Amino acid sequence: MLEVEFPSDMKQYVGQKVGSSDWLTVDQKRIDDFAAVSGDHNWIHIDRERAKQQMPDGKTIAHGMLTLSLVTYLASQIVRIKQRSRGVNYGQNKVRFVSPVQCGARIRLHRTLEKYDEIEGGARLTYSNIVEIEGVAKPALVAETLTVVYQ
Repeated sequence: MLEVEFPSDMKQYVGQKVGSSDWLTVDQKRIDDFAAVSGDHNWIHIDRERAKQQMPDGKTIAHGMLTLSLVTYLASQIVRIKQRSRGVNYGQNKVRFVSPVQCGARIRLHRTLEKYDEIEGGARLTYSNIVEIEGVAKPALVAETLTVVYQ
């Protein structure tokens, strides 16, 4: 994990890969829980029996938005800014769901700091994010995300 004292310390990492997360297994419980909170009950996510018949490899797949939401959790394993009051999600510039995450797959995040912008009271950090699926050539997700960190 990359640890820095202040948001301004991130300037030196622009253009660099700042790290990779641990692997995370995306199991059916996590998929079902996401379906419950999002209201997205599409059968490709939650109907194991139908998936056995009609989906590649007979498995359900995670919601793309579930994969995107996991970027926050996985990113917390990559960078820690010690002296900050708070950090907030500022949004996404680009998001692409490249490959489906099948139930039981393991994913991890690779993160590069693309841009550092000073703002009043802190910094806006723009990251490129690649969510890798173990054993799959194409990533699950490619996204450019923005985080605001206040001192």
